[in-house]
Amino acid sequence: MNAHTASLRAYARLAPVIPVVTIEDARLSIDLAHTLVAAGLPVIEITLRTPAALDAIAAIAKAVPDAVVAAGTVLHKSQITEVIDAGAKFIVTPGTPVQLAEDLAAASIPVMPGCSTVSEALTLAAMGFEILKFFPAAISGGAAWLKSVHGPLQTISFCPTGGIDLASAPSYLTLANVVCVGGTWITPMDALRAADFVRIGKLASEAATLRPQS
Repeated sequence: MNAHTASLRAYARLAPVIPVVTIEDARLSIDLAHTLVAAGLPVIEITLRTPAALDAIAAIAKAVPDAVVAAGTVLHKSQITEVIDAGAKFIVTPGTPVQLAEDLAAASIPVMPGCSTVSEALTLAAMGFEILKFFPAAISGGAAWLKSVHGPLQTISFCPTGGIDLASAPSYLTLANVVCVGGTWITPMDALRAADFVRIGKLASEAATLRPQS
């Protein structure tokens, strides 16, 4: 196991769920991160889907040292340097073309590249990536797919994301090849827009209890 894989596995084991956050106002990011960390979800994926994303990553990295902030929805080589400079601890992609995978393999921080097929998983594993995002999980076979591929892909672990909620998460978390799950249900857009950190804190606390961490 290389150093990046070891670091990524340690991050993934901090909590059963990684909140996947699309944030529109970076000014809310510090309070959000404090709320999630206090509730037991210290690993936070900020998606690069809004102009506020890089500022949010930078704010969390600087002001909330107990948070492990990841940069999600990385699609282009140029974004790799941007998120590293902002302070991201690791990178997540929804899917990973070979050229992007080659660029990510040279990154100075760990990467959790996305895949949705066995062939994609094998390609990424051959490039040194041992922990993959399975996305979009629910419509790509869900827990049944992950269970069925564990035999032939025993060296690969997954963080399934996409279409997972509080009710379905346990079916994934019991699988031997799942290190954690990702979910958007913890930070609903209406709650973020209203800065309703009480509601977000309750959702995060529920998610944090889904599986005891070793």
